[in-house]
Amino acid sequence: MTDGFGKGHHLHLIDGSAFIFRAYHALPPLTRRSDGLPIGAVAGFCNMVWKYLQDGKGSDQPTHAAVIFDHSARTFRNDIYPLYKANRPEPPEDLRPQFPLTREATRAFNIACIETEGFEADDIIASLACQARDAGGRVTIISSDKDLMQLVGGGVEMMDPIKAKPIGPDEVREKFGVGPERVVDVQALAGDSIDNVPGAPGIGIKTAAQLIEEYGDLESLLARAAEIKQPKRRQTLIDHAEQIRISKRLVELDCGMVLDFTLESLEIREPDPEALLEFLTRMELRTLTKRVAERFGTEPPTMAEVAVPAPAAGADPAMPAAAELPAIDRSLYITIRDEAVLAEWLAEIAEKGVVAIDTETTGLDEMQAELVGVSLCTGPGRAAYLPLGHVDGAADLFGSGARVEGQMDLDRALAMLKPVLEDPSVLKIGQNIKYDWKVLARHGIRMVPLDDTMLLSYAQNAGAHNHGMDELADLYLGHRCLPIKDLIGSGKSQINFSQVAIDKASEYAAEDAEVTWRLWRHLRPKLAPNHVTTAYERLERPMIAVLADMEMAGIRIDSEHLKRMSNAFAQKMAGLEAEIHELAGGPFNVGSPKQLGEILFERMGLAGGKQGKTGAFSTGAEVLEDLAAEGHELPARVLDWRAISKLKSTYTDALPLHVNPETGRVHTSYSIAGAQTGRLASTDPNLQNIPVRTDEGRRIREAFVAAPGMRLVSLDYSQIELRILAHVAQIPALQQAFRDGIDIHAMTASQMFGVPVEGMDPMIRRRAKAINFGVIYGISGFGLARNLRIPRAEAQAFIDTYFERFPEIRAYMDRTVAGAKQDGFVRTLFGRRIMTPGINQSGPAAGGARRAAINAPIQGAAADIIRRAMIRMPQAIAHLPARMLLQVHDELVFEVEEAAVPELVEVARGVMQGAADPAVRLDVPLIVDAGQGANWAEAH
Repeated sequence: MTDGFGKGHHLHLIDGSAFIFRAYHALPPLTRRSDGLPIGAVAGFCNMVWKYLQDGKGSDQPTHAAVIFDHSARTFRNDIYPLYKANRPEPPEDLRPQFPLTREATRAFNIACIETEGFEADDIIASLACQARDAGGRVTIISSDKDLMQLVGGGVEMMDPIKAKPIGPDEVREKFGVGPERVVDVQALAGDSIDNVPGAPGIGIKTAAQLIEEYGDLESLLARAAEIKQPKRRQTLIDHAEQIRISKRLVELDCGMVLDFTLESLEIREPDPEALLEFLTRMELRTLTKRVAERFGTEPPTMAEVAVPAPAAGADPAMPAAAELPAIDRSLYITIRDEAVLAEWLAEIAEKGVVAIDTETTGLDEMQAELVGVSLCTGPGRAAYLPLGHVDGAADLFGSGARVEGQMDLDRALAMLKPVLEDPSVLKIGQNIKYDWKVLARHGIRMVPLDDTMLLSYAQNAGAHNHGMDELADLYLGHRCLPIKDLIGSGKSQINFSQVAIDKASEYAAEDAEVTWRLWRHLRPKLAPNHVTTAYERLERPMIAVLADMEMAGIRIDSEHLKRMSNAFAQKMAGLEAEIHELAGGPFNVGSPKQLGEILFERMGLAGGKQGKTGAFSTGAEVLEDLAAEGHELPARVLDWRAISKLKSTYTDALPLHVNPETGRVHTSYSIAGAQTGRLASTDPNLQNIPVRTDEGRRIREAFVAAPGMRLVSLDYSQIELRILAHVAQIPALQQAFRDGIDIHAMTASQMFGVPVEGMDPMIRRRAKAINFGVIYGISGFGLARNLRIPRAEAQAFIDTYFERFPEIRAYMDRTVAGAKQDGFVRTLFGRRIMTPGINQSGPAAGGARRAAINAPIQGAAADIIRRAMIRMPQAIAHLPARMLLQVHDELVFEVEEAAVPELVEVARGVMQGAADPAVRLDVPLIVDAGQGANWAEAH
């Protein structure tokens, strides 16, 4: 629809999505000072638009203009080819809340803002350009996107907004080797790895251009492919003809979209100064606000200065002083009991664009706990509690009493909350918000975007202290939260939260929300000064929703298999007990450390017994391992008994008790901030510590099974920590071995002991393997002696030889420890900061701190790499009947329909092996081993 648009008119089409990403990557992370909302891309976008408006004056000024945006990731092209853009990573978490703000900015500048569901911005641009050209007008596309170059010519030109350089037919030919009219044919042949357009394997832009120039067009080339003399190229075109045609459909822009507006409606209009300045002021873009005010001859609006709390003089910057806000006053909190009050709160939340939220439930298992209430906070003293499931206090332990009056209907309240909690322009803050996310997800609400005070603390101070709300409130706010036991009691008389009186619950819950808001306000601005913004935004925050989805998916187990194993373990334990009693010279309680100590060090008189304050002998694993290494049978058998006993109590007896009665699956919970190095911790049940190298451990994994018609697929990084060590320590011999695919342990043994790789004694390789992995953890001669059960002097000689052969490792260790002593922390390749308390102390504690400092950058980088893979995985496999279920150290476990197993392995392996790029390019390749089966043991 052109209406009054025609000859003499000039239409500018601005590629808004390209503007956003260019702005995001060109500027350092920037947050709004008042509340920490990410605004870096918004600031860059606004500056680019303002520059465009100011530079657009003169004889070539446009008469019409529009900014075009992508609406969503999925378009009609995904129906043509489901893998289209499958490799594209999801937008960074800190960029997502900025997308709607850039649309708002466009409207504030009074420029037409256009996006259409199911179509990419390029298609809208193509359709508008063709309409304007056909109406006799001129078109300038403000973009450098190569995919738009097919439109150039016949009154349509492009302008690179950064270089301010026009792109015409000559520039297109320089880039593609053909004119604009044949760009699509060249792209169809060459494909596009970024958009996952397959093209013709082995044919690049240059070859594609030569072929199209020679044969005229793509269809002529495919029809005459048999004439091509080069055999490989000829066969490629014949074998992949249909794939090439599909590729052409993917790269060819749709010029025929039916649009619900006219070109005339895109006429250039001056911005409304009041509306534009209001938006810029709200975004707290001080410099641009001043420039715009000067341009319109008005005073810039007053912008409140928000002080960022600074550390006290001489204080550790990692432990900043308490915020300057007034003390928390619980008397200010309100209870939301009706729709009218809730509507007022929701309007306030929408206006402010940020809210701290906390859910109260009947238990700690978010997959089964019932929602009791929701607390909200929008600022200091501005907190409320929305009770939804409180029952008569006389109810039984499970809260089955009569519902207390004065509460909104649960479904109605959730229906009102849902639009705001799912609004991408409203930031939701929580303390361990993954719990709240899952509770609300069970009610059909998927909160976005998210910020987490626990993770904000963890990103800045991993290893320095714990990150629970009570500890953070005391540390940063100087505030003591109401203890939960004051409300629900403890022991046999404990009740659940649904039985707490609403007035008391309101005070407790609203305080949690306000404390969370204050912690966020205090911790968010510290990210940039501590140089952990990237680590938080790219490694911590995106994991919330990824892990929540995995945990909610759960995994099936075969309870009967576990029951049979429990019986077998009981029999094996009985046999070991009989053997132990015989070695001890009489019966005793094998599970009693006190009795075992008396047997070992008094009755048997073994050396090495140490008594604690209670007078009992220490019989921990290290003590027993030392005694076993000296050849004593009794402690060796006790270790075997303990291992079986732990497997029985922890897994074969306990796992069936964790089966969710509603889903029939086990739902573990991952702690993002559990380990200081970034490793995830698994609880309720713990699936991280199932032994994989023992027969018993493998049999336990057999109990984890795929659903009918599905398979479990395991993908596991191969020797990732050694690969990272080879990179960070810059060890040429190890790097080359990894590049060549050589057995790294055999190579190490050959280097150390001067023996050939061929025909190597397995025992020598085992010793080299123990040293390779031990060195990462700063193993001592004593520790290696215990692991290999060899004399300490021999073990120390092995380590000394190792450092002689690989002096780069010693240099890395010395360098890392020196840095940790100076800074008080170490960093991974990806910017994760890990505190090293005790590194400057003396005595045994210093040795442990030193070993931790050496290992942290390596183990932390491995954790970062698999996190990066996990964050990218959901989008990469979205087109497949598959889902990610488990993460165990360096392994990911998926459940997938049997027919889709090969494709899942290919896609997931590609994501995992590319997880280090482009942020960090390792000097060694990442290798991922894959397996699949009906159960986890078969898959691994």
